Amino acid sequence: MDVLTHLFVGLHIIGIGSLLGGFLTQMKQMGQGTARFNPAMLHGALTMLVTGVILVGLNQADDNPVNNVKIGIKMAVLIVILALVYVKRDEEKVDKGMFGAVGLLTVVNIFIAVLWT
Repeated sequence: MDVLTHLFVGLHIIGIGSLLGGFLTQMKQMGQGTARFNPAMLHGALTMLVTGVILVGLNQADDNPVNNVKIGIKMAVLIVILALVYVKRDEEKVDKGMFGAVGLLTVVNIFIAVLWT
């Protein structure tokens, strides 16, 4: 069970890397007002959602304690990110504020995961 959990943690980290990397590579375009949500950001957010749900299930199946409040907040933040990216995925330009909000929410989600113990 530990190997399976570690596998999904790795996939979860790949998802956050894809989402955050997609944001960071377009910081210059955001300043110019030409940033857009790329497929890596959408797929990263979807990967995070699926692997996160699986990780919660694996932890509960292994009788490990799960902080449901923390998981609920992280999931709510991720659903907002996913909704913004999904709705605006086909647009040539995304508003600076919306693009920045996705980056900020992504970083907030990382800090919730790391600092909330």
